[in-house]
Amino acid sequence: MMESVASKALSGEVFSALINLSGRRRFTSQRIVLYALLASQGQEGSDATAREALSLFRGAHKSLLSDADGLPGVFCPELREAYFGKMDGDKQIVAFADLGERTLKAIAQESSQAAELLAELVRITTPTLAILNAITGIYEEQAKQNARQVRKQLRGVITDIETINRQARMVAFNARIVAARAGQAGKEFSVVAGVLSNITGEIDEMVNAALAAAA
Repeated sequence: MMESVASKALSGEVFSALINLSGRRRFTSQRIVLYALLASQGQEGSDATAREALSLFRGAHKSLLSDADGLPGVFCPELREAYFGKMDGDKQIVAFADLGERTLKAIAQESSQAAELLAELVRITTPTLAILNAITGIYEEQAKQNARQVRKQLRGVITDIETINRQARMVAFNARIVAARAGQAGKEFSVVAGVLSNITGEIDEMVNAALAAAA
């Protein structure tokens, strides 16, 4: 089932992986075309490099669409629209990979269709790259939204901690007064009040550090 960021919490690490995979798909798409061109000119090793890039391209695409291995798949409406809506990203990306494979095979076999396939691969490179760039932009925007949501949640937790901490300081203050009034009998109570004061001080430090991180 596909879920939005709001309903499915994703970590910063997951977003980094998604953006890296999307960037890898974008980068390898260019390598496929470049080394297919070089392979058509007979440059040694170009075919193998192009096929390696094609494998990475397909692997990245599969990982981005699969809800497996710690990745969420198509997790928000924006991605669903990009992959399966008007942009038809999934179909276009798969078609690009399939054409790349057919082109490399034709070049390797010195087929008469090689030049025509290569020309078509070059032609669709720009529109395919536009799709890949748009989808990468969606991952980046979702990551930013997630970061803002996490900071908002963190500030809420910090506010609750600050409220509890103020109450604890008040308890410690009252405990000191009671201990002072109790004289000798209140010494142990005074020690407890001192410990509580130290704890509230440590909490203040942690809250300040957390606020700085959430800024």
